[in-house]
Amino acid sequence: MRIDKLLANVGFGTRKEVKKLLKTGVVHVDGEPVKDGKYHVKPDEQSVTVHGEPVEYKPYIYLMLNKPKGVISATEDNQHETVIDLLAFEHAVYEPFPVGRLDKDTEGFLILTNDGKLSHELMSPKKHVDKTYAATVRGEVTEEDVQKFKEGVELDDGYVTKPGHLVIREAGPISEIELTITEGKFHQVKRMFQAVGKKVLELKRISIGPLDLDSNLRLGEYREMTEEEIEILRNSK
Repeated sequence: MRIDKLLANVGFGTRKEVKKLLKTGVVHVDGEPVKDGKYHVKPDEQSVTVHGEPVEYKPYIYLMLNKPKGVISATEDNQHETVIDLLAFEHAVYEPFPVGRLDKDTEGFLILTNDGKLSHELMSPKKHVDKTYAATVRGEVTEEDVQKFKEGVELDDGYVTKPGHLVIREAGPISEIELTITEGKFHQVKRMFQAVGKKVLELKRISIGPLDLDSNLRLGEYREMTEEEIEILRNSK
């Protein structure tokens, strides 16, 4: 890894700022000063210090984001704001990507990481990782709907979903529900309710596996995940 990228990754500023820092001679690798930003270093094997203080390098980053409406789950887009646009430089420099996706008009829990292995494990159909959504639905959701979702419903393209666990929080002309599914088909929650003659008005993902969205995160806010949370995700089934 280039020394300028390493230092930028761990928070010493932009590449331009890091370049200036290197020129001052305060960056050392294995005790020797390094001034060239292109210098390649092996952070797991070599000692890197700045002003005599060791640089702690981490190869992966894991972020919990409360995605707002109007932001798309992509790394870049020419027309719309992406979830990456919400990140500070010190996190964006790790080049994380969203794990799975949330529709543009869906809010809630989205994980961003540069750990491809974890992303694959969470998204693999074989893992059957639960995703729970809270939704406001136009139409009275009934126990009959609960049973239909439990059996799997047929979507508009003929696909029959895997069983979903539907909980009615409040029934009426406008219903409040929670739905847990293990799949992530395009607009799946909306299409499941459409299949039983109802319409989703508001949708928010509130948990992935056994891990809940941090209630302290306001829309558009994020934080680094703890080691315990990452381990919980790794063990999700």
